[in-house]
Amino acid sequence: MLVSKYAKRDMMESEFTQRVSQIPVHGIGLSVDVYSPDLRELVQRLRREGLQPGYLEIFKATTSAMQWVRQQLPEMKLTYHGEGLWVTQPDFPQSYSGRQGVAEACAHIAALGSAWLNHECATKHMAGFAFGTYLPPLYTALSARLTAENLAYVQRRVDEYLLRQGSGPTLVLLEMPPLTYFACGSLDIPAFFRSVADQTPCGLVLDIGHLWTVYRYTGAWRRQGLEAFVADFLEAFPVERVVEIHVAGLAEFTPPSDPQHHGGKDVLPYWIDSHGAPIPEVLFDLLAQVLSHPRLTALKGVALEVDTKPIAEIVTELGRFVDRFQSKVHCQKTIAHVDTLSRNRRSRSTCSGSGEGVTSDEQAVLGRQYQAYVDLLTTPGGNLMAADLSLLGGSLEDFDRYRQAYLPHELLHWGGELTDMFPRTSGLLAAAHVSIERFSAFWFEKPRPEQGDYDFFLLKIERFVEFVAVGCPSALQTVMEEAEELRAAYHAANEPVGLDEAHA
Repeated sequence: MLVSKYAKRDMMESEFTQRVSQIPVHGIGLSVDVYSPDLRELVQRLRREGLQPGYLEIFKATTSAMQWVRQQLPEMKLTYHGEGLWVTQPDFPQSYSGRQGVAEACAHIAALGSAWLNHECATKHMAGFAFGTYLPPLYTALSARLTAENLAYVQRRVDEYLLRQGSGPTLVLLEMPPLTYFACGSLDIPAFFRSVADQTPCGLVLDIGHLWTVYRYTGAWRRQGLEAFVADFLEAFPVERVVEIHVAGLAEFTPPSDPQHHGGKDVLPYWIDSHGAPIPEVLFDLLAQVLSHPRLTALKGVALEVDTKPIAEIVTELGRFVDRFQSKVHCQKTIAHVDTLSRNRRSRSTCSGSGEGVTSDEQAVLGRQYQAYVDLLTTPGGNLMAADLSLLGGSLEDFDRYRQAYLPHELLHWGGELTDMFPRTSGLLAAAHVSIERFSAFWFEKPRPEQGDYDFFLLKIERFVEFVAVGCPSALQTVMEEAEELRAAYHAANEPVGLDEAHA
């Protein structure tokens, strides 16, 4: 029997309400990395300052590292920020990301005892090509349907795993991603997330800094003030699905190769998401506006994202945040409302999914569109032609800033300067008149299937060895030696200090 889209929407909302009612209040927290800054030192410093966060959201690390964190902080609520689950991609369930990646995420959730699995609605791997930072999805109706279907798949996998473990439940959350200068598609961003929410019972994470980048890089700032934009955005966005709010820093990226800034003094800064940067005051103002929204009825926690930030700055920002928002984060009142809606539900239901499955023909269409998306980003002079690949209100100048400046800089310098990573090899390349700048073009010469866990640093090492093998074979032995040294040091660093003692 066919079910109307309105009945499906009501089913999804009902299931979400049932699931979210089982999540306890988390309050004000911090989203952190296991390794940077030192997690034990951070917690100890916060306790000395009388700043005990309600929870910590832990970014993906190894399973043993997650177990170590739980052992170190047995009484603290811990949640999980996943990585490498490319739910926007048409081949997701069959890919390494969708199979081993989801299995690993389930193990991490269980190790932490996390109430949710959060992941960006974005990807760093599409059509066989890897990127260093998140790329937003194609904002189209078909893309929203596919994303909803993939989220339902993740939720089913999580439910099945935790049921076998005798733990749970855990809710899958989808985070609105940042824009790094551009977005492409034919559907407004709030409408995209409304479509996803109508087709699957996921929760959402609203990042305030990401919201600012939408204002900046869809060109909305040219048409209306920030407060009015946020009001209109929230009116269309499924605010009632927001389970967590993030606040992080913004910083301007201006390498020497950046296209010249055009416009007068009224042009907004070219800020992009940057967790190590200070949080601008404007984001706290936006947070206050979001917290006052009447449809914010499922909020469980608000976290500052502070991974890679010095501990002294974290303490200062959290203190400032608590002073302003401790009495305004109405989690307890909100949860009481949600619990009332769910009081008579007897058990957690199986994730209903998106209802109408995406057909193989539609998957093929979306696959071709993502291939065109990659070509557009990586081919010099690529043209914005099809409606689904048109800019979502932004400017060609901003789009070119990503293609011509940000992306090459990301590959050559982000996550480690190649000349610092491979000093001996770099000397041999220079002597052979092989420019390292050619590495960026080499990176995108051909697609490479995803064959393992996504790690940009390790990918960069692997690709650079390939680059040298092709461009300067006489330096191959040297680059392989340096690559092995880098891998060994990296793997040694990717376990927190004291982990061995904790398991002894």
